Parts: sequence; C-alpha cells; structure tokens
Amino acid sequence: MNTTHLHLLLNHFPIIGTLIGSGLLLWGLIKNQNNIKIISSVILALMAIIAIPVYLTGEPAEESVEKLPGVVKTMIELHEDAATLAIWLMGLTGVSALLALFLERKKTTMAKTAFMATFLFSAVCFAAMARTGYYGGQIRHTEISAGAATVTQQNANEKNIEGKENKKEKDDD
Repeated sequence: MNTTHLHLLLNHFPIIGTLIGSGLLLWGLIKNQNNIKIISSVILALMAIIAIPVYLTGEPAEESVEKLPGVVKTMIELHEDAATLAIWLMGLTGVSALLALFLERKKTTMAKTAFMATFLFSAVCFAAMARTGYYGGQIRHTEISAGAATVTQQNANEKNIEGKENKKEKDDD
C-alpha cells in the first residue's frame, strides 16, 4: 500500500465521521444527554486525529496523479486549498471536543457551552470537509464533474438531432 492508496482509503472518514459526530452532538444537546455528548465528542476528536494522515498523504497523492491524462492542475489546487482550511477547522473541532470532554469530566458549568461551541465548529468543519471531498472527487472522477455532465448532455442532444434528421431524410425518400 502506498501513500496515495492510504489517502484514498482514509479520506472518507473525516467527512462521514464529522457528519455523524455533529449529528449525535446536536441530538445530545437537544435531549440534554451527557453520554451522547461524550460519545460524539470522542468521535469528533478521533476524526481530527484521522484527518492528519489524510492531509499528510495529500501531497504524495498529488504527485502520483498530476501528470495523468485528464487531470486538471487547477482542480488539484482547489482541493489542496480546501484541504488546508478543512484541516485547520478539523483541528479546532478536535481541540474543542477534547476541551468539552475535560470540562464535563471536571463537572464544570462551562461544559455545556463547550459542547455547544464544539457543535458549531463541527458543523462548519463538516461543510469544509465535504467541500474538500467534492473537489478531490473532481480530480479523477470525471463522470461526476459538471463539465462532463454538460458534454454528455450536448452529445446526447446532437445524437438526438441527428437521429431526427436521419429519420426525416428516410421519410422523404
């Protein structure tokens, strides 16, 4: 297994894990369930840890795909810029989750505020992670890019027009 494979293998965890952790934390806040808030904060802290190797393997992954046909350098740069923002937000979310856990363990009144802050950070972090994943998917998955959909639609329209024209020509004969 090389670093590109590791990047592709792990990159979904911070996205999906942050969504799950955020959702659980919101549920725990609404229902005022400390166990749920604790579990969700642990999940968010783990996602912050997992995001580190994902980020660190990004550069080697870039080097392995940047010269492949169909890979657009600007899409790699968009992905890289989005990843830089996302890793900082993920770090902030992870630290906030650990702080909330610490305050909860100490039974301080600040714990509830820390959990609420963690939820806000995690929601923003999820958006950043999802955006990063979207740009990453655009690098090699041309079938999901907006440009590919437009080209596919144009090709289908051209074939449809040609087919109608061919049918008219045959009817005239």
